Amino acid sequence: MLILNQDQLANWLNQLTDTYKVFAPVKDGDHYTFKEISSGNQVTLNYTNTKVPPKEVLFPRSEKLFCYRQENEGIQLEEKIDESKKVIFGLRPCDAKGFLLLDNVFNNDKYQDPYYLNRRKNTILVGLGCNQPATTCFCTSLGGGPFASEGLDILLVDIGNRYVVEVVTEKGQELLSGLNLPAAEPEAQEAARKVKEEAALSTSINLDGLKAKLDVIFYDPIWDLIHEKCLGCAACTYSCPTCHCFDIVDEAEGKEGCRIRNWDACMFPLFTLHGSGHNPRPTGKERFRQRVMHKFKYFVDNFNAVACVGCGRCIINCPVNLDIREVLAEIQGLEVRSDKQ
Repeated sequence: MLILNQDQLANWLNQLTDTYKVFAPVKDGDHYTFKEISSGNQVTLNYTNTKVPPKEVLFPRSEKLFCYRQENEGIQLEEKIDESKKVIFGLRPCDAKGFLLLDNVFNNDKYQDPYYLNRRKNTILVGLGCNQPATTCFCTSLGGGPFASEGLDILLVDIGNRYVVEVVTEKGQELLSGLNLPAAEPEAQEAARKVKEEAALSTSINLDGLKAKLDVIFYDPIWDLIHEKCLGCAACTYSCPTCHCFDIVDEAEGKEGCRIRNWDACMFPLFTLHGSGHNPRPTGKERFRQRVMHKFKYFVDNFNAVACVGCGRCIINCPVNLDIREVLAEIQGLEVRSDKQ
């Protein structure tokens, strides 16, 4: 463990911007968001969580995959692979775990996405532990924690006017190489231990047996009830660290064009609309069921992991206060029966 004084932080970030694109939490109106910074003084670290996760640094909301141009000798392609070096600074442990879950989607036996993987390879994650988790947080129910280091390269623990620095990977060690930070003295280590001990979460969810229930309740009447509150606005999906649905379009004019990938959401009617006009998820019930099933059943089937990190953003951002913890509790309370339809 090392020690970093808070008054050293801005200078360190300034140094990093000379070599890396640095993304960090900044105040944006009445909320916080991750943006590329040009100065360490832009960063605000006294936040609970950002409105949108830093997922978009590696998986942008909209990105050009390649551009093309018709010439006499044929079609010329220009691939848009991002090779720039990046640092995501000050992200919460839940967001780091979100990247580990996205890795399953973009790097598996059937598919490797070069756009995501190049950004992932060239990005260093510097995490900031949560001294005071929000009442909507439930990361410990998903195997995480306010000070979990899984997926991070460095973890910072705020102990007042200093940070205890926990180096997790070689990439993290390399990032700190020019600072010559002193080792954390026993008093600082004890302060960090107390901060971690006091960062208790007020809520949790019970996942025991949930997958087994979801396996057999696809046609259960419960879906007729628990979806009714949902507006289908997709605020939950766009603020989720693990949602990864996208649409691909071509934007062309004349003999030139680009293929573009945009975020999409299973909560939208157009997401599953066929060219014939048929929609296999015609109402909000089917779309809400898909979201729950994907997070807590299908992702488990495919990757042996739940596609949720317990960040609570879907709870905070929902305009009708639809709480996923309550939804799962209702499902857990079911008397399970096998589907007969």
